[in-house]
Amino acid sequence: MTTERHSIQYGEHVIEFVVVRRDRKTLEIAVEPDATVMIAAPLDASMADIEAKVRKRAAWIRRQQRFFIQYLPRTPERQYVAGETHLYLGRQYRLKVVPHIQAKVTLVRGFLVVQTHHPAKADVTRDLVEAWYRERAHAKFGERLELNLLRFPEPDRFRPKGLIIRQLQQRWGSMSPAGRLLLNSRLIEAPTDSIDYVITHELCHMSEPHHGPAFFELLDGVLPDWQKRKDRLERVMS
Repeated sequence: MTTERHSIQYGEHVIEFVVVRRDRKTLEIAVEPDATVMIAAPLDASMADIEAKVRKRAAWIRRQQRFFIQYLPRTPERQYVAGETHLYLGRQYRLKVVPHIQAKVTLVRGFLVVQTHHPAKADVTRDLVEAWYRERAHAKFGERLELNLLRFPEPDRFRPKGLIIRQLQQRWGSMSPAGRLLLNSRLIEAPTDSIDYVITHELCHMSEPHHGPAFFELLDGVLPDWQKRKDRLERVMS
């Protein structure tokens, strides 16, 4: 039995799937409760045939994923009140709201301190915190992108044509066919080594668009401990 990871583009979405090759005659597609797509394939099935089957069933796969995702554990909705905990670069910070003439957000000794004219208005605090996260995400992700490009022997070959940051529902990042790197804005909550994993993973797609053996050979070469970083990301952000 062998296992491979691959993906296809389906409209605006990327469908990732795991191919498990066994001694069998038919090809079967299943969507697991965690929304993982599993393909049970014959040992001699070609990737072209497997991808064609996934494309044919893509609409069904997306429906199944949406069904399961609605039952996945969700982070409790933020209330933006004093004492609430917020993640930044893998660390927990307690929210502290301080009345002040100048609106400002800072990190001070384990606290996420929000200075505001309206300390009793949670929506004002929320807007200030979200703006601060966006600002930090743009600065941090740009910095980490440049540093992670240096992992590759020819950095310019792997440089994306653009960096887009926005909130995503299911993914931490993706690389478009046009070479644009898309990162989930929530990734700013994750540890730096996990941010580096996501960026490096997506940069590998500049050379290897699919999750085949060549992709993982490249990823193993430039980031040997990627699995540990991925596990930490899932543990911290679950």
